[in-house]
Amino acid sequence: MPLLAKNQIAKKLTGMKGWKLVGTEIRKTWEMKDFVHAIGFVNSVSLLAERANHHPDIDIRWNRITLTLSTHSAGGLTTKDFDLATQIDSL
Repeated sequence: MPLLAKNQIAKKLTGMKGWKLVGTEIRKTWEMKDFVHAIGFVNSVSLLAERANHHPDIDIRWNRITLTLSTHSAGGLTTKDFDLATQIDSL
C-alpha cells in the first residue's frame, strides 16, 4: 500500500474531527464516562480493526482512550489508516 503525500494527509485530516497528525501517525483521544465504558469502546474498536486487518496502538488511562494509527509495514500513513479512523468515528 503506497504512503500518502503530505498534501493528501492534510486534505484527509480536514474533514476528521479530533484526529491530529503526530509525526508519521494520526492520533485521537476520547474521554468516556468511566473505565467500563472505555473498555466497551475499545472492544468495539477491536472488532473493526480485526475486520480491516489493521490494528491501532491503544492507550487506556481509566476513562481516556488514545488511538494511534499508522501502517507500520509501509512506514507511515496510507488510506488504510484513514479508512479505519472513519469507521472508528462512526461508533
